[in-house]
Amino acid sequence: MSQYKFVNLLDKPELMNSAAEWFYNKWGVPKEAYQECMENYLNGTTCYGWYLCLYNEKIIAGLGVIENDFHDRKDLAPNVCAVYTEEAHRNQGIAGRLLDIVVKDMKNKGITPIYLVTDHTSFYERYGWEFLCMVQGDNEPELTRMYIHR
Repeated sequence: MSQYKFVNLLDKPELMNSAAEWFYNKWGVPKEAYQECMENYLNGTTCYGWYLCLYNEKIIAGLGVIENDFHDRKDLAPNVCAVYTEEAHRNQGIAGRLLDIVVKDMKNKGITPIYLVTDHTSFYERYGWEFLCMVQGDNEPELTRMYIHR
C-alpha cells in the first residue's frame, strides 16, 4: 500500500481539472458538474470533500461527498459518490482506505451519519457500512440499495 498516495483535494487543488475529467470518464456525469462540486469544496462553500488515490502521481481511485447522489431520498444526506478504482489496482484495499478516510474526515467535521447508493451487496459492509433501505434513482427504473455509516 506504500506505493499509493491518498490525498484530499484540498491538499492538491491543482488536480481539480484532471480529477473532474477522470470522474467524468468513469461515470459519464458531465465534467462541469464535478468541477462545480470541487470548486465549491475548494472555496469553502461546502465542507463535503473529494478524495483521491495516486499511483506514480496518476489518479487511480477516488470518491466524493455530495448532498444527494441522484436519488429520491433528499432527506438522507450527505452521500458518498463516484466510488471507483481502476481495474488494475482493485483488490488491494484502496477503496476501503478511501472510505475510511472520508468517514473519519466527515466525523471530524461533525457530519454523521453519511450515506451511499450502490448495486453492490457485500462490499461496503466490510468497511462498517450498513444496508439502510432501497431508494429510487433519478430516471432509473429499478430501486437501488442505500447504505449508512453512523
